[in-house]
Amino acid sequence: MAALLALAPTLIFLLAISALISAAETAMTAASRGRMHQLERDGDAAARRVNVLLNDRERMIGAILLSYNVINIFASSLTTSVLSSMFPKGSVMGPLIATGIMTVLVVVFAEILPKTLAIAHPDSVARAISIPTYWTVRIFGPIANGAQWIVRQTLRPFGVNLSMDTDVLAAHEEIRGAVEYHHAEGLVETHDRWMLGGVLDLGEMDVGEVMVHRREIEMVDADLSPREILAAVLASSHSRLPLYRGEPENIVGVLHAKDLLQAIAEADCIIDTIAISGIVREPWFIPETTSLKDQLAAFLKRRTHFALVVDEYGALQGLVTLEDILEEIVGEIEDEHDVAVAGVRAAEDGSVTVDGSVTIRDLNRAMNWDLPDDEAVTVAGLLIHEARRIPEAGQTFTVHGHRFAVLERKVNRITRLQIWPAPRDWP
Repeated sequence: MAALLALAPTLIFLLAISALISAAETAMTAASRGRMHQLERDGDAAARRVNVLLNDRERMIGAILLSYNVINIFASSLTTSVLSSMFPKGSVMGPLIATGIMTVLVVVFAEILPKTLAIAHPDSVARAISIPTYWTVRIFGPIANGAQWIVRQTLRPFGVNLSMDTDVLAAHEEIRGAVEYHHAEGLVETHDRWMLGGVLDLGEMDVGEVMVHRREIEMVDADLSPREILAAVLASSHSRLPLYRGEPENIVGVLHAKDLLQAIAEADCIIDTIAISGIVREPWFIPETTSLKDQLAAFLKRRTHFALVVDEYGALQGLVTLEDILEEIVGEIEDEHDVAVAGVRAAEDGSVTVDGSVTIRDLNRAMNWDLPDDEAVTVAGLLIHEARRIPEAGQTFTVHGHRFAVLERKVNRITRLQIWPAPRDWP
């Protein structure tokens, strides 16, 4: 009994350290990186230490696990040794009792209790124990690196490559996963989910996916008279119109409605005397592979909202505006001059009639669907990709759990479709 009383202080000390390390593991992995960075910018030294530890998370976790197991194994061995001395030599009662006691103590006081406290207040706990955690990593980090090297070398013959340069999870994917999780839990609204997802997608999408196709561009013939050009500008819902000469792909400039109105005012409303060539702006051509993130930065840098998209051969493919990019984030932007285009129309039977030129992203946002947009931009393009041909009017297909019926086809273009969202809604 005297041996047990002598063991108690040492055992309590070891379990306290084990609990501290266990709390550190949970708190450090659950701490908010955004809040830690903000606190560091405000001069919080503890938050700075937390960020230093999180910058090498693999080393930190390895050191924590190694130290945690060393302490628990030492405590268990010490307890087993003391209890074994109280029984006859060769008896298994000492190890059995030691196993039972240490299991309860470790699980309750070194696992459940500290982890519960840490998960309830991860930011505060992480900052409070950042100093002992830092020194734990300093002491056990090199040993943990050695253990990880052994693990990598052991798994290498089995085709598992875990090099130090392996990118486990990109930061934006972590954010996307968090958004999807909170949306599923009802903490993030659908519109906010689309907005956050749109921001994350800017770097992965190119202008060719959001541009207005050349078939849909409103252009004006530069050889028309000033009065005819004015009529075309007034008839358009856009403030900027490309001017072409000879053929539509030969863009010679961009006419801004404001510049035209100013020229009319300076000419005392004598429209026929205006020199259109003197007020058009130089067209800005960009490659169709430009990412939306880069193009948004270019728009802001040049302080212009309009660019023409060309392919690798210099052929006109379409145009993109600042509004097109912003709509990928916030959804459709309409003003008092926008013309309502009947692109998506819901029917009473649960289906929707969709123009073939409607983009998949717009349809997904309108109907809260998840049709893939990796291989095609428009709804018609998705059906053609899945069917491996251009379907005829009247044909139906099942695509990603939705039923597509081709209502109208003009030459080689699918212009109108009817889509049912799920098999239970099919007629």
